[in-house]
Amino acid sequence: MTRHRSISLAHALALLSPAALLGGALAFQFIGGLPPCEMCHWQRWPHLVAIVIGLLALFVQRSALLLPLVMLAGLAILVSGGIGLFHAGVELHWWQGLTQCSSVGISAGGTPGQFLTDMLATPMIRCDAIPWSLWGVSLAGWNAILSGLSGVTVIWLSLKRQ
Repeated sequence: MTRHRSISLAHALALLSPAALLGGALAFQFIGGLPPCEMCHWQRWPHLVAIVIGLLALFVQRSALLLPLVMLAGLAILVSGGIGLFHAGVELHWWQGLTQCSSVGISAGGTPGQFLTDMLATPMIRCDAIPWSLWGVSLAGWNAILSGLSGVTVIWLSLKRQ
């Protein structure tokens, strides 16, 4: 595999991997009805950053900036995987995570009575609970595994000499 082909493959993976993982998270949220906790949101931001960097790299294909941008996207994917690993550890009670929970669906507008009604009717989303798992691995765990593998692969392909 030539150096250019290796970087092109890394670039494609740096775009497709976070897009697929972020798309999957959004599908679980909006189609599957699994609202994210605070730490789930944290995992999404580095994927979004990787996508933006990957898109930016599309405009510098024949420039010296391509390699650093692809590697930076790979690092952003790894950051999401690291947050996913931390979150999975919190879910498995290996260590303590947040001391607060987040809630979804509370609007800041309206009367104080409406705000209180919305707040009491909105379920709390716990960061230390596993709402869904596959083969004993939670969504945070899958993000850690898949982001770790794809981030390492992006960086490895970027550094590959031939």
